[in-house]
Amino acid sequence: MHFRLLTYNIHKGIGGVDRRYRLDRTIATIRHVVPDVAFLQEVDEGVPRSRRHRQIDLLADALEMRYRVYQPNVSLKIGQYGNAILSRFPLADVRDIELTIPMKKRRRALAAHCRVRTGQHSRTLLLVNVHLGLAGFERTIQVRRILDSDVLQHVHRRTPVIIAGDCNDVWGTLGRRLFEPAGFRIASGKKKTFPAMVPMRALDRVFCRGDIKLRASFASRTATARQASDHLPLVVDFTLPIES
Repeated sequence: MHFRLLTYNIHKGIGGVDRRYRLDRTIATIRHVVPDVAFLQEVDEGVPRSRRHRQIDLLADALEMRYRVYQPNVSLKIGQYGNAILSRFPLADVRDIELTIPMKKRRRALAAHCRVRTGQHSRTLLLVNVHLGLAGFERTIQVRRILDSDVLQHVHRRTPVIIAGDCNDVWGTLGRRLFEPAGFRIASGKKKTFPAMVPMRALDRVFCRGDIKLRASFASRTATARQASDHLPLVVDFTLPIES
């Protein structure tokens, strides 16, 4: 079974250069790559800058992705923003993993099980959407919390697990230092996604573990993608072996 994942910091639907709120550009950018599951970060709900939209529903409806979960993390004077998962397949057992470090911005990881189905075959994956902190020590603590969480500790080592998102991993060390010793593989390579107009940093990453195979990965660099956010979307294609 083939499975396409997108991870994308949508920057609240506000362009990285023109600073204009145009959620239609975000929709077009995601639609162009036709993901099965989309991990989104910086998704607004009820915020004046984004017309008080509940963006998760506008995005999911426009993209015809029936299943969606939202995790508000940062509260503003009016409204909030956080992480979201959109999916063409059912999502279940949704969990929050607390990642907030004292004196730092509130952050959590959004975890859910996804039942991917193709024809008569189906597989269950564990999905974890993250938006890690800006400081190196903060990211290290946050990754360790994810790896030590009950969500991952109770998953069989062969069960497909994907951890992805805006890792803010400027130096690209999280994989080698933390994820690989825990049995994860870097599925996205070092595709540069930030800033969107002239990408110089591989801030967005995808890690996988278990019975799942990498096919290909790329950063979508369409003209619309370069304008829609300050990040480019990162796309990874996987193969899920059929259970006998």
